[in-house]
Amino acid sequence: MMRQAAFFKRQQGVALIMVLLAMALVVMLATGMTQQQSVRVFRAGHYLAQQQGLSVALGAEAFARQILVRDYEADKEDNVMVDSLDEFWAANAAILPLDDNGVAEVQIDDLGGRINLNDLVSSNGQVDPLTRDRLTRLLVALDISGLSVDTLIDWIDPDDQTISAFGAEDGQYLVAEPAFRAANQPFVSVSELRLLEGMTEEIYRQLRPHVATLPVSGLGINVNTASAPVIRSLHEELTLAQAESILEKRKEERFENIQGFLALPEFSGLGLKASGLGLQTRFFEVVSRITYDDRVANLVSTVFRNSEGEVQTVHRDTGQKNRITKEPFTISEG
Repeated sequence: MMRQAAFFKRQQGVALIMVLLAMALVVMLATGMTQQQSVRVFRAGHYLAQQQGLSVALGAEAFARQILVRDYEADKEDNVMVDSLDEFWAANAAILPLDDNGVAEVQIDDLGGRINLNDLVSSNGQVDPLTRDRLTRLLVALDISGLSVDTLIDWIDPDDQTISAFGAEDGQYLVAEPAFRAANQPFVSVSELRLLEGMTEEIYRQLRPHVATLPVSGLGINVNTASAPVIRSLHEELTLAQAESILEKRKEERFENIQGFLALPEFSGLGLKASGLGLQTRFFEVVSRITYDDRVANLVSTVFRNSEGEVQTVHRDTGQKNRITKEPFTISEG
């Protein structure tokens, strides 16, 4: 009897251990499932928040496009088709309050006053001397010595031969980590500059505000929106003081014809021509930043306004941050 009692006790002990192990396994499985469910809920919430932010940013983009349409209509009514930095679209960043205690910030940046990198090489592979000279002078004006215009040309032109000893083709890029090839096609984004031989982050930040990568060639530089370095790029003898003087005169009164611009005393005796210069902008960047529920969504859209005033989006980028730079102007719901 005693042996039977001991046997039953051992059996009960084993059963108890099995029950405890089973309970531990259930707890572990339940904990794992709970963690997985929490991750899934977080991911779903994050995705929905991203989509909500993007939706609001697209609304801000539509708002900016409407502003550009109204600007065109106002210019047409005044019979003066000129785009300048004193216009409403260029002056401030609009602040739009949202219903859920958030805010939408939207800013329109002019791209017409910049040098289009894609003007460097024509569709038949020929280098444009006017754009090449302007970019060369722009690098001098910005005190950039580590980057050559020939490197830019080699990035765009269709062949794999360097244009000079200062150029760069596949041979230079294939030894990089990771390796890559020259694009051999027009720039799609200004951010491609970061890939170029000789490019540094400092040079990129210096150059970026003064160049664009527009898909349409031959639009020229809008003299009413060009920066001082871009003005200096028009002729090698222009000084910084002269370029700043031109900008001061432009603040007082914008240029409504190219002849008036070329007649400025700063250009006297330089023989500057009207080729590649204009008064209108076709391409703009719409920068949107949406803040809500402690989240931030960014969108930078490149838009094109045609000769009829119609505005369409040609490119969107959600990866750029800290692009709102202008003074805020709050727009009330009323």
